[in-house]
This record gives sequence, C-alpha cells and structure tokens, in this order.
Amino acid sequence: MDVVNDAANHTAESVQGPPSTASAPLEAGRRSTTGSRLYPRVTSFRSRRAALTPNQQASWDRMWPAIGRDVGDEQLDAAAWFGRDAPLVIEIGCGTGTATAVMAQAEPEVNLIGIEVYQPGLAQLVQRVERERIENVRLLRGDAVDVLEHMIAEKSLTGVRVFFPDPWPKARHHKRRLLQPATLSLIASRLRTGGVLHVATDHAGYAEHIAEVGAAEPLFTGLNETTGGAGADPRDTAPIGFDRPVTKFEGKAQRAGSTVTEFIWGKIE
Repeated sequence: MDVVNDAANHTAESVQGPPSTASAPLEAGRRSTTGSRLYPRVTSFRSRRAALTPNQQASWDRMWPAIGRDVGDEQLDAAAWFGRDAPLVIEIGCGTGTATAVMAQAEPEVNLIGIEVYQPGLAQLVQRVERERIENVRLLRGDAVDVLEHMIAEKSLTGVRVFFPDPWPKARHHKRRLLQPATLSLIASRLRTGGVLHVATDHAGYAEHIAEVGAAEPLFTGLNETTGGAGADPRDTAPIGFDRPVTKFEGKAQRAGSTVTEFIWGKIE
C-alpha cells in the first residue's frame, strides 16, 4: 500500500500523560477525563491533550453519536451497531486513523472498530469517515484492555491489529507495555478459531519482548516467518488481509534506519 499520513501512537508523537492512580479503585461507568475509564490506573499509552478545531468539533457532533462510543460495561452488539453481520476486526491504538481508513476501504466486507484515547486523533478519523462516507468503521474511546475485558465477547473477533504500540523503552516502564502475557491471553480469548493477531513495531527491544510473549501463548500459532510459521503463504486463506499501509511516520523511521518487525499469529482453537 502507498505511504499515508498517520501519527499512530508511537512515543515520538506522544507526551507524558497524567500520573498513575494505581492506588485508586476504578468506578464502573465514570466518564470524566481524569481518573476515569478513559485514563485507567496503569496505562499502556501516553495521554495527549489538545482542543478540537471548530471543523473537527462540528464533524464530531454530527458523527460521534452514530459511529462512536466511550468505553463502558455493556457488551457490544456489533451486528446492531454496524447494521449487518460481518467479520469483526479491532485496531488497537488507531491514532489519527489514516491507516485505519485505508484498510477499511480495502476490506469493505469487514466491520472495523478502532480503539483510541486521543480525542483529536479520533476527530481526524471521524472527519475522514464523514467526508469519504466510509460505512464500515466504528470507534471506541478508551483503554483497549478495558474494552476487551468488558465490551468484546469471547470468540467474537476475526482479527486484532496492533500497529506501533508505545514501546515504553525505559526498563522501569516496561510494565506499561500493552503486549504482556495477560493481554495476549485476553486477545486470544476474544478471537474466534482461525482469527488473526497482527502486530508491528519498529522498536528492537519491544520486538524481542513481543516475540517472547507471543511464543508462550498456547492458543497462537505462527503465520509468518517472524513467528515461526512455515509452509504455504497464509494470505490466501486468512480471514483478513495482511497488507498494512506504510505511514509517513513509519517511512521516516525506515529512512532513519529503523527496522519494522511484523508478527502474525492465528488462533488455533
């Protein structure tokens, strides 16, 4: 796919978020922007704060009630929300959503839910969905683990995409990395048999960590060379596409010498 402009959720595009509230219990259903479900106690992302432009706010007001929701305790009825039964894919950390839009347009037969906390990023995607009349995108604002635990049914997903999650490079912050053993087990429980987890990172240390935790998850089997897959190319039989748009941010990182590592696993039972 062509290079597209998408900041995603990489460290270089982030700023330090609010302090951890690890000692405070979460209250179900709270919606304030500090100490709430939008900013959980130990986050795997860095919060960025910025106001919406007037045009973004106007598009948000028109579109969000139909295509967006905040994290909550009610399990999603995806078929009702999209108005159809179709394979369901979630993208964790969709950032400003340019890549999300491209992939949704390339797979009109798929229902795609983007999960993100950063409202101005979501607002850019909302504008594009409205402008280009993209019918198969819905958005959830909140922490992805909270969404997976409370809103996504077991064995309901055809695919999960995690592109360039924050690597939290300092050792003392490694606990904040999204892709921990417990999270991969949670993702595996939400994938249907034959479903796909597709991960990409340009951080060598995080790639080593991801390879280790992915190999230890008993419900996953490798589908590409990085994950130990062998035999025929699974692209011909996989339920979702593996082509991933190269963002301008990623292209810049590649020109600077960063290597992108991709992991593709399949759910085996």
